[in-house]
Amino acid sequence: MNNKSKSNAAVRLPRAKGIDMATVYTPKECARKVKRIVLAEKNQTIVDEFITILGMKEKFEEQDVPMPNKIVMFGPPGTGKTLTAFYLAQRLDLPLILVRLDAIIHSHLGETASNVRKIFDYANGTPCVLFLDEFDALGRMRDSNDEVKEMARVVNTLLQCLDEFGGESVFVAATNLEEELDTAIWRRFDTKMTYTLPTHADRIQYIELLIGESLAGQAADLLAGCSFADIEQIVLKAKRKAIIENRALNFENIENALSEYNPRMKV
Repeated sequence: MNNKSKSNAAVRLPRAKGIDMATVYTPKECARKVKRIVLAEKNQTIVDEFITILGMKEKFEEQDVPMPNKIVMFGPPGTGKTLTAFYLAQRLDLPLILVRLDAIIHSHLGETASNVRKIFDYANGTPCVLFLDEFDALGRMRDSNDEVKEMARVVNTLLQCLDEFGGESVFVAATNLEEELDTAIWRRFDTKMTYTLPTHADRIQYIELLIGESLAGQAADLLAGCSFADIEQIVLKAKRKAIIENRALNFENIENALSEYNPRMKV
């Protein structure tokens, strides 16, 4: 009975503030979310190689070469970091455990560090892709002026958890503010991925996935400087306009949608 209880506890998500510390997505749910993912060629290569290595565990163990199991992604918002975590989970056929920062971060002294330990303990005992977005909220440099002692405690716990992380799970972290991460945290990651705003070719590829080829070239020119997230929202707004007008989507719909959405574009 004790073994059964331990087994049940191992697969139960830890809780804080009366809620689960994470949201769980099955591989099938992850697959639905990544139907329209577009990765830069370099990042696609990194993901493919990462997955290939995980499939060659015995060969790497024979050569006494450690397996990669920690990825950090950095770049501006809306460029595909979160989607990449879903994509990895789908490719690896593992559940995605999306950590809830609102549950992890606690005002009581020491609670945040304790919660970090609990979620890593869960991932060590349950094969998954553990994903922590806005990683800078926990891994900020220890010489920050705000709540220095508490942040140092959290970062030290994170370092211990990263050093001890193993088993069949993969840890993925994402941040828009890589310069704020503690340098010791950076060194714990065996795989790093950089994200930028989509190129013209990326925009064409993504827009084709959203609306087909007919308007993709024009729209890609128009939406230069937009993130993937911006493009998606603008195209959805344009589609709604076309439906209201009871006609096929046209370029004018996209122009009007861009004007109304008014993203912070960087060309």
